[in-house]
Amino acid sequence: MSENLIIKGNNKQELYENLLQQIKALVEGETDMIANMANIAACLKDTFHFWWVGFYRVVGDMLVLGPYQGPLACTRIRKGKGVCGTAWQNAETVVVPDVDAFPGHIACSSLTKSEIVVPIINKGAVVAVLDIDSEKFDNFDAIDRKFLEEIASVLS
Repeated sequence: MSENLIIKGNNKQELYENLLQQIKALVEGETDMIANMANIAACLKDTFHFWWVGFYRVVGDMLVLGPYQGPLACTRIRKGKGVCGTAWQNAETVVVPDVDAFPGHIACSSLTKSEIVVPIINKGAVVAVLDIDSEKFDNFDAIDRKFLEEIASVLS
């Protein structure tokens, strides 16, 4: 697969449909999870211009910062803490329209207004989470959830 991203689509769904196919081709045959996470974070950031896009990997009893695109981030997050720790603990996607209204939100950046976190599940266990922050309130919807869950399954 060429390392050129072709961003095309007239709306969010078309952009995701196009991007999903490119991500599948990009990771096909690549077994290194970190490399795949890095490329997926770059693809999502380039396509949608989210404030922050990245991964936290489960290492022991913590989520540890993995590949990402955006400003500095929290390095470690405990299970059940913040949006990422909650998605890990519950093994389900968490969509937060207003991070200030989320109990226990961890503010890695004061500019983050909304967030979506998708668990990456392998053999029944969460091995990482995909975390995306936006500087806009209520920026994530059912389309984001559907396609980001599909993208996460590519890494499973």
